[in-house]
Amino acid sequence: MGNSLDGKVAIVTGAGRGLGKSEAIALAKEGARLVIADLGAGKDGSGTDEGPAGQVVEEIKGFGGEAVTAFGDVGDHGAAGATIKKAVDTYGDVNIIVNNAGFCIDKMIFNMTSDEFDAVLRVHLKGHFNFISQACSYWRQKAKAGDDIYGRLISTTSEAFLYGSVGQPNYAAAKAGIVQLTLVAAQTMVKYGVTANAVAPRARTKMTDEGLTAQMFAKPEEGFDTFHPDNVAPFVTYLATPMAAKISGQVFVVWGKQATLMKSPTPGERFENDADAMWTIEGLDQKVSPYFKDKEEPLGESFIVPYF
Repeated sequence: MGNSLDGKVAIVTGAGRGLGKSEAIALAKEGARLVIADLGAGKDGSGTDEGPAGQVVEEIKGFGGEAVTAFGDVGDHGAAGATIKKAVDTYGDVNIIVNNAGFCIDKMIFNMTSDEFDAVLRVHLKGHFNFISQACSYWRQKAKAGDDIYGRLISTTSEAFLYGSVGQPNYAAAKAGIVQLTLVAAQTMVKYGVTANAVAPRARTKMTDEGLTAQMFAKPEEGFDTFHPDNVAPFVTYLATPMAAKISGQVFVVWGKQATLMKSPTPGERFENDADAMWTIEGLDQKVSPYFKDKEEPLGESFIVPYF
């Protein structure tokens, strides 16, 4: 048990299982008081179950921590506001938002329906927006009233935002949006002393329990469990502490014993038109086509990466 978050109030969405549970417990062990926001939906987003969130609350109380549940739909803006209100009504403030809730509907892009695309974006991307928006509004109002603010926004993205993910066009698009939403929040809230960062975890959760990912993230028979969600929780907790006050607008890949800071996108190869005129398709063919002619893969080697 530590005390780096004594007196702080944290909301963790999707905290009934997996990563969210590990993060909530880690925050509580540093002294934060928790709101466990989880509907208990299945891997495909269907159904509800209040049991998992309640069990996490009991586990936190078991080691002397404080926690309550919230069962609102993260995809509903008003429900997100109600969860923040519950935190304030119960504990007097809200300081940390860890957005983690999500689910998958995996299909190839040519088989995916519009509703299947929208459903995943609604929970992942809009769910992040709802809590970030409501928290930022709360902190701004506090600032206008002259009150002190302690604010930490921590988003959950995925390397799918950068490399794509065949069979997950909805999930990859949502995770890309989450990164930019987080960067906008960081830029907007810096004047209030609020930080916003995104973490791309590699961890074994209910979304990795089938198919290829189940094999990749399988628990080893012995030795260090590289993909246990508990390995991600310390970094998320660190970002929530005063020690990380100068870290904002960043994206980290976190797994096992590693944490990697992602660089901002930078310009790559530049093609210049020799003529003092607009491009022609012939001119583009002369300049651009040779660069791609000898690529072994149509998308370029930078996109041939493991699935995470």
